[in-house]
Amino acid sequence: MVHIFLNGYGNIGRRLATAFSKDKSIELVGIAKYSPDEETEKALNKGYKVFVPKDLKEEFQNKNYKVSGTVDDAIKEADIIIDASKEGKGFLNKMNYYIPFKKKAIFQGGEDRNGKHAVADIIHNSRVNYDKTFEKDYVIQGSCNVTGMGRVIQPLLENYGEAIKRYDVNLVRRSADLEDVREVKDSIEWDKHPHHQDDVKDFIPSINLYVDSLKVPSRMMHLHQMTIRFKDEPPTKDKILEIFNKEYGIAVINKAKGTADIRKKAIELNFEHGDTGMIHIHSDILKIQDDVVKISYSDDQTGMVIPENYMLIQSMIFKKSKIEALKQTEKIFNIKKKRKMLEEEF
Repeated sequence: MVHIFLNGYGNIGRRLATAFSKDKSIELVGIAKYSPDEETEKALNKGYKVFVPKDLKEEFQNKNYKVSGTVDDAIKEADIIIDASKEGKGFLNKMNYYIPFKKKAIFQGGEDRNGKHAVADIIHNSRVNYDKTFEKDYVIQGSCNVTGMGRVIQPLLENYGEAIKRYDVNLVRRSADLEDVREVKDSIEWDKHPHHQDDVKDFIPSINLYVDSLKVPSRMMHLHQMTIRFKDEPPTKDKILEIFNKEYGIAVINKAKGTADIRKKAIELNFEHGDTGMIHIHSDILKIQDDVVKISYSDDQTGMVIPENYMLIQSMIFKKSKIEALKQTEKIFNIKKKRKMLEEEF
């Protein structure tokens, strides 16, 4: 039995708690809460143990929330911690908790990979470098956008390699998740220095990749527009789709008119948390022009990284082969079943 502690109970923490509750080989020590709000009550109602910082314990108790102990207590009990705290807090948690208590930890995308605040020396993408995380104590799980790019680029590299000259990707990102209460501004905003380009190059170092990032007023999903420039004549559309039809975690659809169609259908089909857990290649707008292949695919923001975090547990703790890890992941997340349902709908 492996003991896991979720240090954070936001959009990622809630989803991981659901996943771990289905796995009899995992015992969820509990979840960390840093503010005594209604999410604390929801977590308690689901049967999760709640742990809080020492200096906030009395504040939670004054609101009649049953606290099982401090964050320190939970970390001591755990074999591995998934750090699902707010972006930027991972380094402090590593220095204050994980290193002193000699505990393994998984961090989320957006945490530093380089520099004085680096939390790990590897960014995980199960399609690319699953086997390289076996002996690691600290790993960054790539963000949803980074995970999606790796999932598309790696099969193209394996099939066409040196024939590809460069990749240009426009990330059209949603402004907030469905669960977020913050306002979605009526504005298109750009990122001057998107971390996604460097993150992908971290696990595919030889790639000639250029990434731009725009944030749009939507809550549904991200959309990636990827332009792949070939040195000579590119493959046909059918050849490209043939590659992705064989990939795990990729649905090929051709009738969706927008990202909302897919998200609403996932909710209608009772997918947990409204997540598909995959990317969706829109074959109706896949284009071949001159020496260029243009692929557009929607990326299931938070849902994308939940199976990926689970895969990391399979490697870092259970030491399973990739084949075994994918089989176990499928038991928990039913990605193949969801893919079939979506492809039938669209």
